[in-house]
Amino acid sequence: MTMVLPIPPSRDQLIDQLVAARIAGPVTTTRENNLANFRLMANRDRGYLFGLQPRAPWTFADVLALMASRCGVSADPLHDSGADTIDPNSTVERLEAMAALLRDAAARKARVLVATGHPTGLLVIQLEVARALREAGCTLLDPPARWQDSSVAGRPQERHVRSVLGVAMASQGANLLHTHSPVPMELMLDALRADGQPPPELVMADHGFAGAAGQAGITVVGFADSNDPALFVGEAEGDVAVCVPLDDNVMPQLYEPMTAYLLNVAFR
Repeated sequence: MTMVLPIPPSRDQLIDQLVAARIAGPVTTTRENNLANFRLMANRDRGYLFGLQPRAPWTFADVLALMASRCGVSADPLHDSGADTIDPNSTVERLEAMAALLRDAAARKARVLVATGHPTGLLVIQLEVARALREAGCTLLDPPARWQDSSVAGRPQERHVRSVLGVAMASQGANLLHTHSPVPMELMLDALRADGQPPPELVMADHGFAGAAGQAGITVVGFADSNDPALFVGEAEGDVAVCVPLDDNVMPQLYEPMTAYLLNVAFR
């Protein structure tokens, strides 16, 4: 059966739409927030490493220079307030690199794990990619994971991974959770090992789901916002195969043109 794909925008049309939707171009993430997170990552704050263990020193100046190069934020350290930017050309270029690895996974009918820590935004992209991978004959993995989270007022809260149409997310009861934590992915990989299964051949994810998989040596493609430098550092060090820069929390429908473009480059 032939896969039915949405009609995509042209490359130029996509760039215009990314800027209009503030997925790239001038974005809502503030310069203050970006710089604060760059410092936290440079200081090896665990909450901003996403499960990665960078090997280079990565000073604040190093992180700023990398984010200017790979994401498109201002390289000026004196620009310390107001708006910041994501280069839409970089977004599309890395989206095309992501598509190439998705196309390869589909051709090999690979074992793939798709996950997101952003159920209010990026989930809509992941659901469409998971559907296309399944239709291409890939196996979508959904290993179980349960853990206790004591980060909220010091009171342990039961968490588990819930898979929705092939996309794994952290949840508490019936609530899907926004998370940066690498713990869900670490536990899912542990569950595969305990079951005698090999790791995924490809992970498509974001936040700690992507970082933990990259740290485990798995081929990872993912998305990251301008205030989340860890995955860009992981890409620079070779632990993340592709990191697509974008605002990761705009209204879900605004990602539809980008998703259509990705699906057509990957699966047409």
